[in-house]
Amino acid sequence: MSATGVLPPICILAGGLGTRLGERVRRTPKPLLEVAGEPFLMHQLRLLAQHGGREVVLCVGHLGERIRTCIGAERFGMRIRYSFDAVPGRDGTLGAIRRALGLLGERFLVLYGDTYLRINYHAVARCWEESGLPAVMTVLRNEGRWEASNAVYRDGLVLRYDKRSPTPEMDWIDYGLGGLTARTLQLAPAPQDDLAVLYERLAERNKLLGFVASERFYEIGTAHALHETEAFLAGQRSDRERGA
Repeated sequence: MSATGVLPPICILAGGLGTRLGERVRRTPKPLLEVAGEPFLMHQLRLLAQHGGREVVLCVGHLGERIRTCIGAERFGMRIRYSFDAVPGRDGTLGAIRRALGLLGERFLVLYGDTYLRINYHAVARCWEESGLPAVMTVLRNEGRWEASNAVYRDGLVLRYDKRSPTPEMDWIDYGLGGLTARTLQLAPAPQDDLAVLYERLAERNKLLGFVASERFYEIGTAHALHETEAFLAGQRSDRERGA
C-alpha cells in the first residue's frame, strides 16, 4: 500500500449462480440486480473508490459477459479488469482467485460481489501490511445475530475459522473482506476450490490477522437481505443527492 492511501488490487468474487434468489437471477447476474436505482455492483465500486481503490479485478462466471458490458473497463477512476471462470459457476471462490492471480499480483484484498461493507478499507490494508502476516480477515462480533458465527478471534488473530461446521465457542463472523498474498494459496492447492478452506488453514497456523469491524454488513444473497440492503442504500443515495 502506498503512502498516499491507495489500496492494493481488489479481487471481487462475482461469479456465483445466486441460486437463493431464484428467478431474480435467471437472466440477470446477482451483482447487476437493481438496488436503490442502479446495479448493486455500482454501489460497491463507488464505495471502494472512496476508500482509495484504483485496481479492481472482477472474477465472473454466470452471465459474466453481461457484467463486463455493463461495468466496462473503468468506473469512478478505477481500472476494472475481468477474470472468467473456465466453466461459469464452477471454479469456486478459491479457484477463481487462483485463475486471476496474474492480474492481482503478490498482495491483494478479497471481497464478495454481493456485500456492502462499511469499514475503513485503508485501515485494514495498513494494519495488515504492518503486521507482517500473509493474510487478514475482517471479523464482526456476531454471537449468532446475523448468521451462524464461524470464527474465534483473540489478541489480534483469527485462531479458528470454520464456515462449514461452526462450534459454540465461535462468537465472531467473517465480515466479508480479506487480504491474501499469492504465496498463501500454496496452503490449499488445486483441486481445492473453496476460499474458506484456505482461511481455515491460515488460522490453524496463526497466520491470519484479524481486523475488527464495528458496523453491520449488508448483502444481497437472499430476498430478505436484498430488501434490507435496498432500504439502506436508498437512504445513502438520498443523502448524496441532498449533498449531506
